[in-house]
Amino acid sequence: MKQFKLPHQLTSPTLMKKTTKGEGRTFRTEEEGAGMTSKGVSDYKKENPGSNLQTAVTGDVKPGSKDAGRRKSFCARSRGWTGERGKAARARWKC
Repeated sequence: MKQFKLPHQLTSPTLMKKTTKGEGRTFRTEEEGAGMTSKGVSDYKKENPGSNLQTAVTGDVKPGSKDAGRRKSFCARSRGWTGERGKAARARWKC
């Protein structure tokens, strides 16, 4: 039988080891566009089964596609991000 974690037992990206340097890093630097790396996303998913975390939509997308909807939603949610990491993340998502 599979054991599930209770909400207070779950970890979040803020509790994960937030590294931006070296091999196995989980976050990008501001110069690279901030945000989590694919390794960071996979680590998060291992710690939090059932989560739907995905990496950034950075390429060209077809209008009306799921990725276009994710980008539009992210850009709307992050409109007020005025810090350096926020601006870098929005630039990476092409907001």
